[in-house]
Formats: sequence, C-alpha cells, structure tokens
Amino acid sequence: MASTRTPDPNSGWFSDDDFADIRGRLPMLYVEAIPVRLDGMGKITDVGLLLRVNPEGAITRTLVSGRVMFGESVRDALFRHIEKDLGPMAFPQLPLSLVPAQVVEYFPFPDSPFQDLRQHAVALVYVVPVTGTCDPRQDALDFTWMTPGEATSDEVVKELEGGRGQVLLAALAQMGALS
Repeated sequence: MASTRTPDPNSGWFSDDDFADIRGRLPMLYVEAIPVRLDGMGKITDVGLLLRVNPEGAITRTLVSGRVMFGESVRDALFRHIEKDLGPMAFPQLPLSLVPAQVVEYFPFPDSPFQDLRQHAVALVYVVPVTGTCDPRQDALDFTWMTPGEATSDEVVKELEGGRGQVLLAALAQMGALS
C-alpha cells in the first residue's frame, strides 16, 4: 500500500488512468498479513517482514499486503497475497474467522499516522501462521524472520512505512506476543 507497488496480476482490469481516477474517488479495500511462526503451545516465536525498495528508492520493511479484487472473497485475497509475496511453499494457516486482528484506515495525506499517498485505503489486518518455506517473490528483496522483540524494536518499527510499525505493534500486542 503506502509507497509499495506490486504488479497487478490482472492488469487488464482497468487502465492505469482509470485506476488512478478510481483511487482518487473511492476508498480501496486491502488485506494485510503478518506472517508468524508458532511453537507447540501456539505462542508466536517469529514474525516475518518483507524488505522492498519503495518508488523513492529507499529500502523499507513492509507487511504482506494487497487489494481485494471485485468478486473475490477476503479469504481468497489473503491467500493470494501471501502466496504472491511469500511463494507457494509458505503454507499459510488462514484463520477460521475472518474477523481481523485490526482494521486500519490509510489516508493520502502526509500528516496522517497511517499513510498511503496514492489513495484512501482500508486494510483488514490478519496475523497468519505459516508452516512452510517463505521465498520472497514479486518486488520483495528479502523476507526476514525475527523474534517478536526484534520485530518490534524501535529500529525495525521505524523501517516499516506508512505507519505499519504501529500496526505491527498493536497486532502483536493483541496476540499476546509482547512481554
């Protein structure tokens, strides 16, 4: 979302101009996933973050993220974006309930705490256990597993763009992963 761009797998859906016009008029629905590894008791032991180059050329960390397409269920969109960003061998364990850990509203204003300078977007944020091998794809440079403490350190939180550091902190706190 904010300053990250993943190629649209269905680029014929709208022209770039039409899509820019739509983004300027309507909020867009997104899903965001925080990949995690769990121990045998269901405790979060590792948090996965993507490393990308944003359009300004800066290297930033981000979450798995992407639009929900017209006619696509939230569950299908979540699975599609996890597979797109982490590869087909990630083996996500999608939540039984589609109630997100958080709902975040991103605004196209530089002074907003949650920003996507391209559009007004609403993101449903899920914490998703993955059991397989994560191999970054699309526009990701790398994918890194960190302990919850490392992922929520001041340094890493500042590397997450568009306010996603706060999103990560809140979601992990809700899951009981922060001591």
